[in-house]
Parts: sequence; C-alpha cells; structure tokens
Amino acid sequence: MSLTNHRHERVGEEIAHEINAMLAGELKDPRLEGCVIASEVRVQPDMKHARVFISVKGTSQEQKDAIKALEHAAGFIKHELMERLQLRRLPELHFALDLSEERLERIEELLKEVKKNKPASKRK
Repeated sequence: MSLTNHRHERVGEEIAHEINAMLAGELKDPRLEGCVIASEVRVQPDMKHARVFISVKGTSQEQKDAIKALEHAAGFIKHELMERLQLRRLPELHFALDLSEERLERIEELLKEVKKNKPASKRK
C-alpha cells in the first residue's frame, strides 16, 4: 500500500494535534475552560468531512456548551488549520462529544456488579 492510501488518517492526526494546541491557549471562550481535548479526528477518505471527537470533563451542560463554543469558533479553527497544515482544501469540521470514556466506566461498573452477584462457577 502506498502512503497516499492513509493520507486521511495522517491529516486527522495533524488536525487533532493543532486543535489541541488551540484549546491549550488560543481559544479564549470561557465555555472551553477546563479539561477539553480533541481525542480523535476521523477524516473521510475523500477528505471532504472530518468528525472531531471532543472529550470534556464536566457536567452534561458543560459538555454541550463546549461543543457549541467549538461550532461557534469553527471558522477561526478552519482558517488556522489551513495556515498551519498548508492544505489546499480542509475537510468540513463536525464536532461531536467523545463518550467512549464514560461508556467504558459504565461497562466496568456493570461487569463488577455481575461478578459480585454471580456465584463462582464449578470447574471439572
């Protein structure tokens, strides 16, 4: 396989890196204060759309506010990414909450509960 087959993955990693740099100090929106990071960016192979998964520590309202703030700043973010990554065309950015960590914690809770309530099975 040639490197061009995975270009969208490399671009996604670079977008995530640059967005995290912006979140660290360049985006001054108070809704983005606290622990807000771009955990993953999935770019479609045709490079037209990118889903940016955002991990936010806080209440569900704080999570919603962070997504709204990023959507509001999407023009600025896209402009900065164009300059930093020097791409001819940047994918359209779509922000979504990354709930994988919360789901992982819930699954672990359920597994502990099942293990605690289930008697040990007998082995032959």
